[in-house]
Amino acid sequence: MRYELLVGLRYLRAKRKERFISLITVISTLGVVVGVVTLNVVLAVMTGFEEDLRDRILGFNPQIVVEGDDGTLADPDQLTRTIRSIPGVVAAAPYASGQVMLSAEGNVTGAMVRGIGPEAREVLDVETHLREGSLDQLGKMFDAPASEGQTGPVKLPGIIIGKDISRQLGLLVGDPVTVISPLSMPSAVGLVPRVKRFAVVGIFDSGMSEYDAALVYMDLPSAQRFFDLDGKVNGIEVRSPEIYDAKQVGDRIRAALGKGFVVRDWMETNRNIFAALRMEKYVYFIVLLLIVLVAAFNIVATLIMVVMEKRKDVAILKSMGATSRSINRIFRYKGLIIGVLGTAVGNVVAFALCLVMQRYQVVPLPKDVFYVNTLPIKMQPEYFVMVTVASLLIVLLATIYPARQAARLTPVDVIRYE
Repeated sequence: MRYELLVGLRYLRAKRKERFISLITVISTLGVVVGVVTLNVVLAVMTGFEEDLRDRILGFNPQIVVEGDDGTLADPDQLTRTIRSIPGVVAAAPYASGQVMLSAEGNVTGAMVRGIGPEAREVLDVETHLREGSLDQLGKMFDAPASEGQTGPVKLPGIIIGKDISRQLGLLVGDPVTVISPLSMPSAVGLVPRVKRFAVVGIFDSGMSEYDAALVYMDLPSAQRFFDLDGKVNGIEVRSPEIYDAKQVGDRIRAALGKGFVVRDWMETNRNIFAALRMEKYVYFIVLLLIVLVAAFNIVATLIMVVMEKRKDVAILKSMGATSRSINRIFRYKGLIIGVLGTAVGNVVAFALCLVMQRYQVVPLPKDVFYVNTLPIKMQPEYFVMVTVASLLIVLLATIYPARQAARLTPVDVIRYE
């Protein structure tokens, strides 16, 4: 062991008359611990919120969507096969969509219809959010009570609605609902809106009101007939191997299909949301780093007090041949030991806290405010490394001034007055 490190370690153990300096050292170390714990836990929570939000969005939106310039795509089967043959495409499924009004029991609400086929489960993750029912029931016919002017039970196609729509219209699984399209169709009395009845076969709960209150699913053929698409679709949903490969795969699709198509990935569609989350995370990091900065000022004060207390020791060491650089190292080592110890303990405590919050609902969240019941935690090694580096860098900078002051001491001036 270098003698500078040995002396630095020795200075951590205070004599009886230096108990106050020892107390300040402990407080400085605890300050670093608190700062590192806070930084790591907050970054884990922010990352958890970001990934949970991303997973929920991608459960109802494709990673990549291919649309036509005019809003429709002809010959969707052939186009889907072409897209599936492109390297990096794991799955592709056509869809139809349109704005509608839903009516039941005298209540009315607006919604967006998504017509999907059986292969859509390879692209989307809607089934994990289904509270009742299954995607397999879309496209089947179900018995429902007759409407006014009809006799006996009727067969209706299935539809899956969001939790908030179910509450607004008072619908349960098995209840009929009337779907009204703003697109008009000619009749004997002129143009009238398209109206069709469906049976509720499923209810999903995403925890996000923008989906639960404004999205319904029906089978693709029913949606094509209802919106009079004549075999066309509004787009094709595509899934890539990894969510962050979406842009690269989207570029391949764009190059393979050529002009006449619009290709968008999920990062482009939701750019503002995730950019805001990343900015918020960086702001939290910078603000909470001030806790470590405050601890660094404590370290500066501690080292200055140690330098004043150890003036005679420094003079003796220099008289014995120690260089100013060696004296500088002694006090830098002392400050770095405080920083390394505080950072290491802080990382361990933060890791343990995150594990506890992952396993147990330590911090419950109100369901009417947040879309999750408890804090989502996602630990990433790179954030622990980033916090460690930032903490040690601040501590290292904090040791510069006290170490220089100690190195500048002249043995003759010190010993003359002793």
